[in-house]
Amino acid sequence: MRIHQSSMSEPRRSRLTGTYRERLRQLLSEDLDFHSEDSKYASHNFHSFPAKFPPQLPAKFIQELTAAGETVLDPMSGSGTTVVEAHLAGRHGIAFDIDPLAVLIGRVKTTPLDQSAVRKAGTEVLRKAMRSVSTRREALLSSLTHRWDRSTRDFVDYWFAAEVQVELAAIYGAIQQVQDSAVRAFLELALSAIIITKSGGVSFAFDLAHTRPHRAKIALDQNGEVIYGQELLQDPSPRVKLLTKTLKSPIEEFRRRLASNLRYIPSPELGQPPYIGFGDAQSLPLLDSTVDLIVTSPPYASNAIDYMRAHKFSLVWLGYDVGELGCMRREYVGGEALSGCIFESLPPLTAAIVDEVTAKDPRRGGVLHRYYSEMTRVIREMYRVLRPNKAAVVVVGSSVMRGVDTRTGDCLAEIGESVGFEVPAIGIRNIDRDRRMLPAGGTINMSSQIQNRMHQESVIGFLKPE
Repeated sequence: MRIHQSSMSEPRRSRLTGTYRERLRQLLSEDLDFHSEDSKYASHNFHSFPAKFPPQLPAKFIQELTAAGETVLDPMSGSGTTVVEAHLAGRHGIAFDIDPLAVLIGRVKTTPLDQSAVRKAGTEVLRKAMRSVSTRREALLSSLTHRWDRSTRDFVDYWFAAEVQVELAAIYGAIQQVQDSAVRAFLELALSAIIITKSGGVSFAFDLAHTRPHRAKIALDQNGEVIYGQELLQDPSPRVKLLTKTLKSPIEEFRRRLASNLRYIPSPELGQPPYIGFGDAQSLPLLDSTVDLIVTSPPYASNAIDYMRAHKFSLVWLGYDVGELGCMRREYVGGEALSGCIFESLPPLTAAIVDEVTAKDPRRGGVLHRYYSEMTRVIREMYRVLRPNKAAVVVVGSSVMRGVDTRTGDCLAEIGESVGFEVPAIGIRNIDRDRRMLPAGGTINMSSQIQNRMHQESVIGFLKPE
């Protein structure tokens, strides 16, 4: 794989002193919360994504532990935060993910485009979409009937009103007429962003951006007419009122999102964009000892944050079927399927925790064993591709399974040591629950298993020795 040299100038001199190991330990001892920092600069706000870490976190390690032109890897790239920061800092960014929406997000967030050309293309898409809705409504509805298989068709009909489907189909059809593939991808991501949102959105779903979608109890169209839930209109329950949704026009939402994203298109002055491709972190397509720093955030165990559960809402509009996406989901690290899994021998602490969960629930114990087995292979790959005396920084949250704390940070550190890493330090990061979009409420409730596992994260510093 060839990664191109950035045109950025040499970075500032590191403020840290001492050996590389001492610098890593010092960084891990500092404030890693970044609660008062603005995280919406550059292209970081192009698209909602659950549980993404603040960009200041990878930026801190990239700026202090690498020099211009060195290679930064994120083997589970998610929303692309690490590679965006690597690109801004003039490093070679490489990222992989098996989620098609994650790959699309990362590529769009780091691809320089001519702003005027994108604006012109977006304006034309809006014009064509509005024309199609006004003159070809029945044709659009007919085309949707034949577009998907039965299960995908049922999914779309359950979550999207007919008028919303017409507008989404019109927008997508107009986007597909754009000749420039990079501009087309930018517009497709804007379309996805109006479906998967922190609030509102154009489907019947609430909480899509938190990966726990639930359907509105009452849905109203743009004119205030009831689509369904008429029988609940007189229900005084606050919950019914909270779960009442007035749908928005996809065309108008797309117009707003396009205007917002246009302002932060990456500049060509940053040089060639990072390499972002489809890949499994358990088997990276990279040569040995070729990476200078890894910064990544693996999934929680047991699909605590179920990315595909939300991502399929927009991916079905980008050409995927729900069955196909379900097959992808089973391959994600941290999944729950156990058939065909290859289980690794685990070091003592990790094995003991798996045994404790297994004693209470054999299936949940198997799921946890799968997670730590997959993460063993991921960490083994990180060790292989890192250069000697270089670091991998892994940000991970713990889980509670059948009342047992999985101690994920401690277990991954132990696994790292078992494959050859040193662990100079483990930092602690307190999660800003309002900004990290976790699937739980804003008030910590220690009786809730979901909330119990999601208020702190471990920031593990792995060092590959000479």
